[in-house]
Amino acid sequence: MRRETASYFALWRESLAGKIIDTLIHQQTLSFEFYPPKSSDSLPSVWRAIRRLATFRPNFVSVTYGAGGSSQTLTEEMVVDIHREGDVLPMAHVSCVSKSKVELYALLDRLGRAGIKNIIALRGDAPTGTGKFTPVKDGFSHATELIQFIRANFDFGVAAACYPEGHVESPDLTADMEDTRKKLDAGADFLITQLFYDNRHYFDFVDRARKMGISAPILAGILPILNVSQVRRFTSHCGVRIPPYVDNSLSRIETDDEAVKDFGVGLATKQVQELWDNGVDGIHFYALNRSQSISRILDNLGDLDFNRSHRPRI
Repeated sequence: MRRETASYFALWRESLAGKIIDTLIHQQTLSFEFYPPKSSDSLPSVWRAIRRLATFRPNFVSVTYGAGGSSQTLTEEMVVDIHREGDVLPMAHVSCVSKSKVELYALLDRLGRAGIKNIIALRGDAPTGTGKFTPVKDGFSHATELIQFIRANFDFGVAAACYPEGHVESPDLTADMEDTRKKLDAGADFLITQLFYDNRHYFDFVDRARKMGISAPILAGILPILNVSQVRRFTSHCGVRIPPYVDNSLSRIETDDEAVKDFGVGLATKQVQELWDNGVDGIHFYALNRSQSISRILDNLGDLDFNRSHRPRI
């Protein structure tokens, strides 16, 4: 997918030591998200996926933070190991879940000392079954507070999450956009969206953001469909709508695993092509620790120029 010009390769190698926002200022980006497995026994398969997708020369990869402490140690280890391997720039997820300010400071300090330059600051989800997020004693209730804390104490590049269809806990889109602006006012450099399957939601979100004076880059989060029950569970949990034509198509092929994956590849290919043609700031794939479908999507999009140093902004 990437055209390997000498000038691009030199810039790409240089970017591996810096902040993501410095790259976003100049070009559209490609990135992937992975998550720490529940057990270190599964790490080899995750690393195979990381190394396979690293061949597409992403601008960065992110590693999610396990909720409730289940995999937080592995997250830290993975991020540091990716940094040490040196083939791709890592971004660590840091959430408010189960962490006091003292614990968050210690974590961020360790990451900084290990050479990590980029953080995505999140509130995090409420523990399963509780229904409501409750901070620990001397912890943070909102991502905005965490961003302010990072800015006051460290020199990381900072990303934040945003929600084209609105956060599931927000009363309406206006309130949700105001929350987004607060994250940027607190010091976030750029935004990464929640998954969506109708590009109209992304374009409408960006239009509303720009009208509110938000100029930060907004990366589009893309989750290729791999499994019908999985995608329905994900979308139900986070308040994302599956377009009727997509839902109808999935219902017809639900028991055919390969047909579902093929459909997911085709849908994501069309999504990314349209987003790219309309000046999206970047594409951020939620990889789910797998590489096959995303590799097929990127191969389908071989003519896209991820090396553009200047591009139209939407």
